[in-house]
Amino acid sequence: MSAVGWGQIGLSALLIGLLVRPLGGYLARVYAGERTLLQRVLGPIERALYRSAGVDAPAEQSWSEYAVALLVFSIAGTAALYLLLRFQSLLPLNPQDQPALTPDLALDSAVSFVSNTSWQSYGGETTLSHLAQMAGIAVQSFLSAATGLAAAVALIRGFSRRTTGTIGNFWGDLTRSVLYVLLPICVIVALFFVAEGIPQTLAGYAEAQTITGGTQLIARGPVATQEAIKLLSGDGGGFFNVNSAHPFENPTALTNLVEIVLMLALGAALTNTFGRMVGDERQGWALLATMVLLFGLGIAGIYAGESRGNPTLASLGIDQTMGPLQAGGNMEGKEARFGIVGSSLFAESSTASSDGAVDAMHDSFLPLSGAILLGNMMIDEVIIGAPGSGLWGILLFCLVAVFMAGLMIGRTPEYIGKKMEAREVKMAALALLCAPAMILGLAAVVSVVPDGLAGLGNAGPHGFSEILYAYTSAAATNGSAFAGLSTNTPFYNLTLALAMFAGRFLVIVPVLAIAGSLAAKRTIPSSAGTLPTDGLQFVLLLAGTIVIVGGLIFFPALSFGPVVDHFAMLAGTTY
Repeated sequence: MSAVGWGQIGLSALLIGLLVRPLGGYLARVYAGERTLLQRVLGPIERALYRSAGVDAPAEQSWSEYAVALLVFSIAGTAALYLLLRFQSLLPLNPQDQPALTPDLALDSAVSFVSNTSWQSYGGETTLSHLAQMAGIAVQSFLSAATGLAAAVALIRGFSRRTTGTIGNFWGDLTRSVLYVLLPICVIVALFFVAEGIPQTLAGYAEAQTITGGTQLIARGPVATQEAIKLLSGDGGGFFNVNSAHPFENPTALTNLVEIVLMLALGAALTNTFGRMVGDERQGWALLATMVLLFGLGIAGIYAGESRGNPTLASLGIDQTMGPLQAGGNMEGKEARFGIVGSSLFAESSTASSDGAVDAMHDSFLPLSGAILLGNMMIDEVIIGAPGSGLWGILLFCLVAVFMAGLMIGRTPEYIGKKMEAREVKMAALALLCAPAMILGLAAVVSVVPDGLAGLGNAGPHGFSEILYAYTSAAATNGSAFAGLSTNTPFYNLTLALAMFAGRFLVIVPVLAIAGSLAAKRTIPSSAGTLPTDGLQFVLLLAGTIVIVGGLIFFPALSFGPVVDHFAMLAGTTY
């Protein structure tokens, strides 16, 4: 570790911190229907979209109507992307004549991007046409992020409203998320990326002469636009197979910093949006403080572990210390341009934000670092999270925390002036347990059936870690991979698609049910027995609840994987 490294981490935190309040305030105005600077330009487009779709945006929906609209829209998006991938060989903008995807891979990919997961069992530059990348992958990155934002705003309305049966209009929230939030930011960021050297072209691959007299095909395409939305949306799907480790996706240290900020900006800002919309910004700051505490513990653990180097190499007398001629530390699988700190911070941000983009191979991180990356995803996206899902994830844990506190003092739990009764607690438990059930259940099955074991590139605890990581990444809608597992088979494509669908939509429905239930309740004034939820005491209670619940559910699985792998590495055991 070095002061320069911690300085890079501090700079990233500072930039995100400076964005939280202005971006959070802007989001609150957008979803409240207030005028913004973009209203004059985008307002006519918004109204034209409503007219063409026959949508009455001011008309409010109950939670069930909101949920049905969200699910129908997502299923339609899955079908459209599936058909595009199946027939891309017959469609235009396919300069490399990429063939159609197989049915199982097309389904896996369609569910992946509609669920905001971006799990890729394929190499983008060798599999997809330009049309599939733009009209398929990039479009769904916008729409899946907008769907998450809409669900989060609906939940916020549940807390802020009193005795009403509605939580907003899904079509209006979806449209405003794309027009006023995602699209303007992505236009600016894409132009910046082009200026930094990221390609943006509809031409085919370039053919170059090598120094040995041979030829080499250099993949290129509409990369900058997809790069901007993949990072901002929490989707993370790379145009290239190696994602943000590729110089055409992430060419400089500056773009690496910007990509980290993009992954975290919306998720962090939504805490301030929550505080503003419920009428108490301190509530939002408490949520953000909890996220920052957990994020800080994670990055400290990864950076410290990777900086010390690999004990196996140290036992062979190999010098891994930092010096003028070498970066030092465990550089296996790291991007040499960014070093230990850049790769560690990117990996922590990727798994904490549920983005899934990578600038290093997570399979090459040390076992305990891998355990931290797994842990980030296992606790339901509460450390910043993807746009929308991060906020509702931590709010679900807030309900659990106040429920536990209520049990300890013998009082009906309250949060933001709303009583948490049996219905809300049951729905919160259902939402929080859905992803763990898919992760542990599918990982257990895959670890013993021949079709699952056939994809392993490693035996022993590391092989189990690869399986556990794959289904954790899928059910947590992250999309990154340990990379040592071959998953482009019908068995893996179908089981991963199941995990991604359940991890996204079987969580959103209970969240919207909670929103509807809360919106119908009266607000209760605070009393001497009310647990304060805007201070340090609640931050520690909430963080402790998240760690304890996550540990109780996942520690046995982590023990069989990364923890055993760590001790095997120290003992010099090979598999």
